Amino acid sequence: MKLEKLMNEQVANLIVFYVKLHNYHWFVKGNQFYRLHELLDDMYVEITNVYDEVAERMLMLEMKPVATIKESLALATIKEATGKETTVEMVENVLSDYRYLDERFKAVLDAAEAIEDDVTADLMTTVRADFQKHIWMLREWLK
Repeated sequence: MKLEKLMNEQVANLIVFYVKLHNYHWFVKGNQFYRLHELLDDMYVEITNVYDEVAERMLMLEMKPVATIKESLALATIKEATGKETTVEMVENVLSDYRYLDERFKAVLDAAEAIEDDVTADLMTTVRADFQKHIWMLREWLK
């Protein structure tokens, strides 16, 4: 089923993104440390909730969400942190990942609408609104 494949890809992406955000949270440096440390903390907590909601929605639909690190790394299309990023590169990468996730969640939304799954479509719309707010804020931070 197309919807299950798309949703599983996003669960995997969210798990990898969660680890990346945590990595950046720990290793951010510089005069923006305090603010970025807090922001990244908020982001990884939010992402935890999102991947839980998406995985639970899959279970409601009798689908099987990805549930291991190995499976997540195999399915994810988001790259892990390298550990060599500067603070600016961290913010650029997080912005890029949010943009990418927004695109991929739109694909899930479209697939859900195609089969008239309004609940999944609504979940994707809600999540995309949050992603787009982060995109705006990070884009402005980088100016």
